[in-house]
Amino acid sequence: METRSLGTTGPRVSALGLGCMGMSALYGDADRAESVATIHAALEAGVTLLDTGDFYGMGHNEMLIGEALRSAPAARRERALTSVKFGALRGPDGSWSGYDGRPAAVRNFAAYSLQRLGVDHIDVYRVARVDPDVPIEETVGAIAELVDKGHVRHIGLSEVGAETVRRAAATAPIADLQIEYSLISRGIEDEILPAVRELGIGVTAYGVLSRGLISGHFARDRTLAANDFRAMSPRFQGDNLRHNLDLVEALRATARNKGVTVAQCAIAWVLSRGEDIVPLVGARRRDRLTEALGALDVTLDAADLAAIEEAVPAGAAAGDRYPAAQMAHLDSER
Repeated sequence: METRSLGTTGPRVSALGLGCMGMSALYGDADRAESVATIHAALEAGVTLLDTGDFYGMGHNEMLIGEALRSAPAARRERALTSVKFGALRGPDGSWSGYDGRPAAVRNFAAYSLQRLGVDHIDVYRVARVDPDVPIEETVGAIAELVDKGHVRHIGLSEVGAETVRRAAATAPIADLQIEYSLISRGIEDEILPAVRELGIGVTAYGVLSRGLISGHFARDRTLAANDFRAMSPRFQGDNLRHNLDLVEALRATARNKGVTVAQCAIAWVLSRGEDIVPLVGARRRDRLTEALGALDVTLDAADLAAIEEAVPAGAAAGDRYPAAQMAHLDSER
């Protein structure tokens, strides 16, 4: 598998990373054995970047990855790189109560993540959302101290705007910015992407299939479980969903002409946006992982790209990426 760099200061990683969140939370029930098998299959295929958050299932996702790493062959385990988000505050009932980016909290979160993952260092560590009460310089500075002590290898950011990127980069070297980027989520292109490229910061793009919306597998009449984030997501509601799935059908026609699946077309489009962008695929099953990996064999020429963007023009999606309360926490949207 080809590799890409997470910016000028970050590690070389596989061209696709595996986002493991859905194996523990927010997308309905998941099969633990299949989740571990999917991580193993990803490592076997050459995927090196495993992305998680300490608040995904309140630690469940980190323990799941730790289990998968312990049971993987040593050579594959040693090539695996962990990317961890921290800072989200949860309640026993699964509720959300803000973000904590204080230096003492940074050290505390890291200590628990190292234990749950069963590793002696985290490869990329980042606050999930900016704590509005703590300057980003203090949060990044605390991660930099963890780098100095060997507990963390590289500093990342998540869902921040161009100004915050610049402030963080002035504090310590930043490897990459993790942010949503897909055919129907292109908000980073105007200001954020130019800023990170100017600073030599890579991008790990999550939501490349927009939580399954543009995967080609989401049925119009699908009923979502109460514990599925998409049941509250604006893009999956009513007229918004109907409009967005019409876009998917237009993309399906383009993908069919190319001889690939809708998901492969959407992932290949993100891959085409630059060598400094590493898409994260949120496969929870081995068959979905296999489909996603097929995007690495897809080459899009100028005519293909024009057809894709005609099918799904920039700004064509109906509905915000998150419910209003969560959008308010996104520094990247300010």
